[in-house]
Amino acid sequence: MEYASSWFLTLFSTTLPQPLACRVMDCFLVDGVEVIFRVALACLTLSKEDLFCMDMEGMLKYFQRDLPTKFESDPESYFSLAYSLRYNAKKMKKLEKEYTAMKTKEQEELVELKRLRTENRLLRQRIDCLEAESSALADRLIQGQVSRAEEAEHNFAIKRELAALRQHDGETMEHLMDAREKIRKLTGMIEENCSSRESSLAELMIKEEELRQKEELVKCLQEELVQVRLKTAEAEALIRDLRARIQELEEEQKKMREATPDHSVAHLQEELIAVRLREAEANLALKDLRHRVQELTQLWTKHVQDQHGDKNEAAKADATSTPSKKLGLFWDRSGDAAKLEEELMTTKLHETAAVAELKEARLKVMELETAVQVSTNQMKRQEEENKRLQEALDTAEATIRTMQSQLGDHKRKYTDLESQMKEEKMLARIREAEKSQSLAELTQKISSLEFKNQELVTEGEVSRVGGSDSDQVPRLQDKIAELKSE
Repeated sequence: MEYASSWFLTLFSTTLPQPLACRVMDCFLVDGVEVIFRVALACLTLSKEDLFCMDMEGMLKYFQRDLPTKFESDPESYFSLAYSLRYNAKKMKKLEKEYTAMKTKEQEELVELKRLRTENRLLRQRIDCLEAESSALADRLIQGQVSRAEEAEHNFAIKRELAALRQHDGETMEHLMDAREKIRKLTGMIEENCSSRESSLAELMIKEEELRQKEELVKCLQEELVQVRLKTAEAEALIRDLRARIQELEEEQKKMREATPDHSVAHLQEELIAVRLREAEANLALKDLRHRVQELTQLWTKHVQDQHGDKNEAAKADATSTPSKKLGLFWDRSGDAAKLEEELMTTKLHETAAVAELKEARLKVMELETAVQVSTNQMKRQEEENKRLQEALDTAEATIRTMQSQLGDHKRKYTDLESQMKEEKMLARIREAEKSQSLAELTQKISSLEFKNQELVTEGEVSRVGGSDSDQVPRLQDKIAELKSE
């Protein structure tokens, strides 16, 4: 009957005719909600055979069309059957309790499921935040490595340019030395020409001509020298600038190398270095111990073999001579001592092996302690990160509360402004209506005054015309009547 819920919610008032609905309502007021249950059971009981032959769609149509008609045709049978039905009240109470418990359990499961979903969402958000922070740190690390590589490449390019400039400076100095050598040679030639000037006039003219050419050549060489010096000065200035730039870059690179990494990365590096040092020390100690055990084992094996060789020789001597038998007793006694020594060495070897196992166990314990320490440090950092995130969350919540309070204040101010604007609009409309009303009154007064003025003008014209213009009197009277009617 869950598909006929409108019957129960409206107490059959939407499906039955008004007299039957009123009767059901009377029974409900007298006997309570049990009447609704009895009437529904009576309808199902009387329509049982028809309902068993139908599917779900047919049952819906039957409840909507056929059942109200049958109920209307014979309502007494339905009501008599409803009041004659007997059922176990305790069983119904038990079913009600079970249904209530089932619904309560479902509600609790829904609440628990909602809580778990909320926790899962919060955990996912924390995981996303941690992943984003990890990716940001990785990006920063990669960016720092890339920037350092770019700076190293830039330094290499600057050094290469500096080497090229130095080479060019050397070539320029060589050209300058060549030019000075040429100037010295030309000066010597000029002095030689000056000493032989008095020999002859022809030679003097030739020498003067050569001297003039040489002077021109000297001037050209001097100009070239000035240009070379200017270029040298420019090259030296450029070299100084490049050296200053190289020094600045080296200082920046030194600062970047000396710069400490992030707090968390530094802790991890320190822990990793400490763990590796401990592991290396333990491995070295273990290797030394194993090497000592092997040496002792080899020595002991050699000693045992020597002892067995001596015993065999003593046995052969016993078989050949009688005095050796006397020595055999001594050898037996020494054999007992050797046995004791063998047992002692065996015990020491076992002890050394036990010490080696103990050191291996200590190494494993050290590794486990190191792992525990690393885990503890990670947990501490995670707790610090959680505290920081919790503080950030509290700060954000406080900010949200502050903003909400500000938003509430703004909303209240906005509502006050809206109410003031509405009041001002109403007052403006009232003033506008009053002004329009006063304007209409003034217009009416002006029209009445104009009418009176026109009337007085007309009466004056009538009085001026008098008896001479008696033919115009009716026309003027008609005009006055028209004005009055207007």
